[in-house]
Amino acid sequence: MLLAARGRSTARIAAQTRMHVDTVRTWRGRFAAGGLPGLSDRRRSDRPPSFTPPQVAQAKAPACRLPAETGVPLARWSCPELAAAAIRPWPRAGPGRCASITRTAAAAR
Repeated sequence: MLLAARGRSTARIAAQTRMHVDTVRTWRGRFAAGGLPGLSDRRRSDRPPSFTPPQVAQAKAPACRLPAETGVPLARWSCPELAAAAIRPWPRAGPGRCASITRTAAAAR
């Protein structure tokens, strides 16, 4: 939005930020229609979350620590090991169920 306020075109903003033009257009439109509150996440119509916020925090916790601190004999997390560590509290949940949670946590690290 700051680039748009400086008079940059949608195409130039997209190139500068390495975003798709449609993404920039969408966010500019949301800002134009609703101001700053228009940039907040909208309610989604998909299924309700599978995990509660405390469960998500518990699943993300291993990604915020080195594997050795959790008893895993690795120097760095691999995706399968991180998924396995994340689902230990829920043995019936497969690695696929926690994939997006662990990807998000690993990317933030």
